[in-house]
Amino acid sequence: MPRRVPAAYDGRNSTSSARARTGPRPGRGFGAAAVGAVVAAAVLVGAATAPVAAAPTATAPHGPGHGDPALQRALADLVAAPGGPPGAVAILTRDGVRQVYRAGTAEVGTRRPPRPDDHMRIASVAKAFSGAVALSLVDRQALRLDDTIGRLLPHLPEAWHAVTLRQLLQHTSGLPDYSKSEAFQNIVRADPRHHFDSRRLLDFVADRPLGFPPGSRYAYSNSDNIAVALMAERATGRPYESLLRQLVYRPLDLTETSLPQGYLLPRPFLHGYLTAPGEPPEDVSEAVSASGAWASGGIVSTPADLSRFIGGYAGPELLTPMTRHAQQDFLPGGASEPAGPGANAAGLGLFRYTTRCGTVLGHTGNTPGYTQFAAATRDGRRTVTVSVTSQVTTDPALLARLRATEERFVCALLDDRGPGPWGHTP
Repeated sequence: MPRRVPAAYDGRNSTSSARARTGPRPGRGFGAAAVGAVVAAAVLVGAATAPVAAAPTATAPHGPGHGDPALQRALADLVAAPGGPPGAVAILTRDGVRQVYRAGTAEVGTRRPPRPDDHMRIASVAKAFSGAVALSLVDRQALRLDDTIGRLLPHLPEAWHAVTLRQLLQHTSGLPDYSKSEAFQNIVRADPRHHFDSRRLLDFVADRPLGFPPGSRYAYSNSDNIAVALMAERATGRPYESLLRQLVYRPLDLTETSLPQGYLLPRPFLHGYLTAPGEPPEDVSEAVSASGAWASGGIVSTPADLSRFIGGYAGPELLTPMTRHAQQDFLPGGASEPAGPGANAAGLGLFRYTTRCGTVLGHTGNTPGYTQFAAATRDGRRTVTVSVTSQVTTDPALLARLRATEERFVCALLDDRGPGPWGHTP
């Protein structure tokens, strides 16, 4: 019997199918076999070919006379670096006032700069959203952190039954990662736009035991957040997408955020790219179905919405003090994927990044075409997001440059002197 939870919000998400891009595939075609071979290795798990740089077009911070030229140069240098992403956009927000930094282009072959209202795949930052759903249900007593897979999802393998919601959210469950399954990768390799039954993704590893006793160590697994979403559905009797709208989108006014099942992106969007040595960047924005990522990485949002989300989730807006205390019980050494700036530690659907300038809380993510970083101070009043339009995780030098750039933005956020004059209110 599902525990009681308030009625769902039935308002329409502004990124519904009516607004989705329904036209032809990207003007620059992509080879399904070539993309599939890379995506099969890259979906959710952080592998991709090393990209080559597209010609960058640097742009000034949003609003005349605002922002720090040093931060703008750092973002432009990232785009211009060997293998750098074709585009990048970063947002610093302090007490409702924001600065926007852009570099490169939102679409190769155009001079259109990245913008705060451009849609993009947020990759594993979607795991923070599933954390927000689950912990909001804990606050409503529809879920408990000690609820087990065996209690709520008894159809899953008996060997997994002792795993708790807390362990799933902190990646200490030991669940095998479905996205590394050969069968899953073979399907994606053959057809990157294959439509998966998102609620059956764990079937790909249902014949496998746990990797270690639950709670004994940390291991990032995309299976964890699939199980979290299924537990939320079982506890409430409502679809995960409905719970997102009720518990996350509506309270935080995320009007441009959605969890699609297909491969199309709402317009306008930041184009994401796959590149290989000696070849021009290949547009993979709509190459992959979101159904194969679902609660672990399928959410589409905008830089502006992502900034609002992380401030609400890392701050006090969504959760009670008791639940936030559990959320922020951090396990040192537990790194997000890819690792964020500074020293990483894993909480419940949230990571702590201890930088040379101070600490922020957030999440990272990467998927074909996109790499994401979103973080906030504990009070939620200061936020930083950095979004780039390629998956940079297999080039150690480029990833190190990205992490250094993220840390520069974190330092600017935490500096009470401020990174130059602050911009306009969103």
